[in-house]
Amino acid sequence: MYKRELEKQIEKCIPKKEVLIIYGTRQVGKTTLINKIFDSNDKAVILNCEIPAIANILESKDLDSIKALFSNNTIVALDEAQKIDEIGSILKLIYDELKQYKIIATGSSSFDLANQIGEPLTGRNVKFIMYPLSLQEISDTNGWLWVLNNLNNLLVFGAYPGIIDLDSDDKKIMLNQLSTDYLYKDILVYEKIKSPSIIRKLLTALALQVGAQVSVNELSNLLKITRNIVELYLDLLEKTFIIFHLVSYSTNLRNEIKKSKKYFFYDNGVLNALIANYSPVSARKDIGALWENFCISERIKFNHYNSHFANLYFWRTYDGAEIDLVEEQNGKIKAFEFKWNIKRKAKLPASFAEKYGVEKLNIITPQNAHELIK
Repeated sequence: MYKRELEKQIEKCIPKKEVLIIYGTRQVGKTTLINKIFDSNDKAVILNCEIPAIANILESKDLDSIKALFSNNTIVALDEAQKIDEIGSILKLIYDELKQYKIIATGSSSFDLANQIGEPLTGRNVKFIMYPLSLQEISDTNGWLWVLNNLNNLLVFGAYPGIIDLDSDDKKIMLNQLSTDYLYKDILVYEKIKSPSIIRKLLTALALQVGAQVSVNELSNLLKITRNIVELYLDLLEKTFIIFHLVSYSTNLRNEIKKSKKYFFYDNGVLNALIANYSPVSARKDIGALWENFCISERIKFNHYNSHFANLYFWRTYDGAEIDLVEEQNGKIKAFEFKWNIKRKAKLPASFAEKYGVEKLNIITPQNAHELIK
């Protein structure tokens, strides 16, 4: 079993009163993590909110019924809590009226899909996001040599905890299942989703242009839906932790691109499943994009798990100068370039160096991938 980066952080928060909220897409390991934390505590229980009987009791807001449901446990995890109507007000009720219980809520969407958490839990909660396995988590368990020997597989099949140790054929089966409606089933219950097939087509279109600037207008024309609907779907896909975006970095140099976006996937395996391409990296024409997606998602995991509150961007000028990742933290800027082919050289664009006072371009290749997690 892989030791997760969030384990110690969550354990530290359990004695505190605040409600703990753990976000993360389905199959990312949230329930497994809670089971591990609860393993030695006979006063802790996990309740699956997708079970109608449990959902009905919580939605009743009847304190006696909720106390009976929680029984003599003092720590209660509500798994897939976004399934409960008005979950925010219910968590507030428990927090205010049933002070003997410590509540952990997990969800495969950020609850904002139904605007449920928000104001009711202001000042009463601590939030965490759980991602597919990170390089740090993998190397802590298997060693860095394992990472180097299996890096090609990570780029193709990703790092979901239930998939990473399977053989290639089983990985394909599991990823194909994961990348169907199951991965985004929370989106499909949203009242404005008229056609699930549009979600799949949108995700496939994004997977085919990872690392490239995305035009909402082009997506609108491709999918034959309005620009507003495209933007709604993109927002929902981000709130269910399937994709994320970077905006362009600019402080008004005349030739800097200012309003563009790039979309990436939290997991390379899902990306490849969507485009039905499990070819080895040696046969991939898109290996540069796969490597960029992998590196940027790893940097997001590293920053989140280490409480580095960094803003991430890409940078590009109209004349073609570009940087894959600009990381801004506490007024300091780091620039990253991701190169799968180590023979291809890269240097810091002079205009960026002069404007922003950056002296070094961090070039990340397969040989020095460890620098992503330091």
